[in-house]
Amino acid sequence: QKVKDSMRVLLPVLLNKSLENYDKIRAILLYIFSTNGTTQENLEKLIQNVQIESDSDMIRNWKYLDVPIISSFGAQQHKYPRRDRSSEETFQLSRWTPVIKDVMEDAIENKLDSKDWPYSSQCPPTWNGSGAV
Repeated sequence: QKVKDSMRVLLPVLLNKSLENYDKIRAILLYIFSTNGTTQENLEKLIQNVQIESDSDMIRNWKYLDVPIISSFGAQQHKYPRRDRSSEETFQLSRWTPVIKDVMEDAIENKLDSKDWPYSSQCPPTWNGSGAV
């Protein structure tokens, strides 16, 4: 199930005095990942209220891995369009399907956009769809 108001769920965790800073950083990162970035102002408030200024680089350095930590709109759109997997059989402990699965399936089906994936090769015209080339 999707969390409707993630900030309401996040705040009690962040304000819990018994948790270590690393656990709070993990919670903030999960929030940022789930919302596909946050505003600079919101990030600063989170860091100040939780009092993790000394460890804030652990959050900000994710931008070097192309993770959208700061977004101008706080948008919840993914860069790559996701497939609907609600009807697929899932494992009991699995709640999320990684984006790479969608990318690989599109590569096999020859549906990757050449603007976003300029170095992927197109399937030869004689390919019968029996496997990836």
